[in-house]
Amino acid sequence: MKSCNGFPEAVAIILCAGSGERTNLGYNKILYHMGKTPLLELTLGAFSRSAVSRTVLVINERDETQIREIADKFANVTIAYGGDARTDSVRNGLKAAADCGIAVIHDGARPFVSPALINATIESAAKFGSGIAAVPATDTVKECEANVITRGLDRSKLMCMQTPQSFDYKAICAAYDSAQGSFTDDAAVWTNAGNIARIVAGEYENVKVTTPADLFRGAPARSKIGLGFDVHKLVPDRKLVLGGVTVPHCKGLLGHSDADALAHAITDSILSAAGLPDIGVLFPDTDPSTEGISSMVFLKDAVRRITELGYIIGNISAVIMAQKPKLAPHIEAMRQTLAEAANIRISQINVSATTTETLGITGEEKGIAASATCLLFY
Repeated sequence: MKSCNGFPEAVAIILCAGSGERTNLGYNKILYHMGKTPLLELTLGAFSRSAVSRTVLVINERDETQIREIADKFANVTIAYGGDARTDSVRNGLKAAADCGIAVIHDGARPFVSPALINATIESAAKFGSGIAAVPATDTVKECEANVITRGLDRSKLMCMQTPQSFDYKAICAAYDSAQGSFTDDAAVWTNAGNIARIVAGEYENVKVTTPADLFRGAPARSKIGLGFDVHKLVPDRKLVLGGVTVPHCKGLLGHSDADALAHAITDSILSAAGLPDIGVLFPDTDPSTEGISSMVFLKDAVRRITELGYIIGNISAVIMAQKPKLAPHIEAMRQTLAEAANIRISQINVSATTTETLGITGEEKGIAASATCLLFY
């Protein structure tokens, strides 16, 4: 079977049977949430945008219910059970992958892998039989015994192995069939069988979540920041809507939609961070279908767009500029409404309000403005 890129069919085998012991979580680390997104969902999202046609998740039986809930969001994902050691789990995954062209073996605890790296290992495996993601060692490495250095190693020749590691399917199955004992990665099994392992340039951001610090280290290295700003005129006979909340006031904001300046600024900050067109382009005020519509619709659409591109929201910070009315009593309701629309926790969004000391259009009560910044992880 050929995949769409012309190479033999590539099937991902994602190892998810760990316990999370070294992260001190008390549960499998692939179920740890970054915002509202489990790490496993990030991993599956990357593979869903790659050249693989099917995915096998090798899991621990105790996690099956939670993992299936995540897997059901993606197409062509099947489940296999892990073994006593990593080597056994890979064997089970290879068996479940059945006959394919290329096996793409990946640690589920590497959620920051990019589709480009996945595809690079597949391309190498199609051409050379193997494609192992690896990065040059940046630290000086010494061989030690009983806390004494016994030998120095030439750093220029050292590479740190990552996953994915992709191989010709039949050849890697044969390598695992002949392997005795336990191996820490698939390249070792491959070379143990007498094969040549071909390295593909990995990504330093492609960290494996192993310790508590790793839960916070990977994502910030792959982040983007966006800025949004909006201002609307205050007029009589309009509801004042800010952050999806109707605020009692004698005037409201004028606009084609509900003119929610805060929601517009936040929406534009999200779109800006992802490099997408702004709200005025996506929802022009010439479109009769959006007349009077809630701006939560725009916010939800922006979140849908960035999610499809593989981004997740880290946090949002917004400021409303208004002389009147007093907004402090409504801030928490705004945060809650916005968090629900953006599918994030309320702790990931902050809203504050300020006056402009009677200066400018906001100070003169002619309008209300809002600005927002958004941090996206990918």
